[in-house]
Order: sequence, then C-alpha cells, then structure tokens
Amino acid sequence: MNETVRSMTPQATANRPFRTAFLLALSGLMLTLGACRSTQPLPDRMESKYSLKKRKTYTSCARPESLARCDLPVHVPKVAYWGMLETIEALKGSRYRYGGNNLEGFDCSGFVKYIYSSSFRIALPRSSSELALLGPIVSRSRLRPGDLVFFSTEGEVVDHVGIYIGEGRFAHASSTEGVSIASLQQPYYDTRFAFGTGIIEVE
Repeated sequence: MNETVRSMTPQATANRPFRTAFLLALSGLMLTLGACRSTQPLPDRMESKYSLKKRKTYTSCARPESLARCDLPVHVPKVAYWGMLETIEALKGSRYRYGGNNLEGFDCSGFVKYIYSSSFRIALPRSSSELALLGPIVSRSRLRPGDLVFFSTEGEVVDHVGIYIGEGRFAHASSTEGVSIASLQQPYYDTRFAFGTGIIEVE
C-alpha cells in the first residue's frame, strides 16, 4: 500500500504546476468577466436588455364609443399637457398604496396609468415591466416632457417608473413620499436611472 502511494507521488507532484496554472487562469477569467459586468453603466445594460425584446409601437386610446389603436408617440396638444401638469400638482401628497391606481392611493405604475388616462385618454399597461416595453427607448440626454422614465433598484430589471416633466424633474408615486416631484440629479435616482420611453409628443 505504501509502495503504491510512493509510486504515485512523483506524478502528482509533476502535475501540480499545470493544475495550479489552470486554476489561476480560470480564476483570472472569472474575475475579468465579473469586472466587465460590474463596470458597464446601468443605462447601457438596461437599454441593451430592453431594446432586444419585442417592443410595442402602439397602444390604445379612448374614443367616444370604444378603444382604438394609436401609434406611439401619440400627438397631444399643449393644453392637454398643461392639464396633465395641473393634475399632477393637485395629486401631490397623495399616499402610496401598493397596487393602487385611483385617488385612494397609487403605486408607481398605477399613477402613470391614471395620469395618462385622465389627461390624454391613453390606455397604458398596468405594470412597470410592461410599460418598459412600450414605445421607442429614449436616452437620458434626449428626454422630453411627457416621456416615461424607468429605474432599476437592483440593477437587473426595471422596477420603478415616473413621468418626465422637464428640467431634469419627474413626477412619480414614491413608496416613502407618495405622489411627489423628484430630480434625476438626486443621487438615489441618478445611479438607478435606466432609460426613458417616448409615449406622447406635445404639439
């Protein structure tokens, strides 16, 4: 038994440098891949991820008798946009309510759905994940009033949405503050901004 062990020892010793080199190379590769994932800016990752998915180029708009298809972005008059701003101002301070989409309380996507329905008669999907696939993607530098803005708190998928109102500000239903106005420059939102989408075009 001891002779067998002694006869195998030189071979094992000879293979050890190759095994060590292989493990070091593998570890280096894993670290490199991990570094690539972590250093890629969040907006780049999110835009790439969501632009590869099948995006919808239309939604539904309310007509006198029924819903009708309308292509995105939907053209709306300035007076309707100003009315939207007035509605947002009137709703400031409304409480946050998970799953809420009415005056009893709003969550983020419920607030967006309510605003677009009451201001423009546009019917939007209910969840932020569905909203994120609607309309063309807009980068942060090209945001226009009325665009939707999306955020990723965990860095994997979008999980928060608001309405861009210009000058780096957006309206949303925050879980801590309810309906409120925030700035994209605030550190929390600055580091979690994913992308925007074009839903309306103000004429």
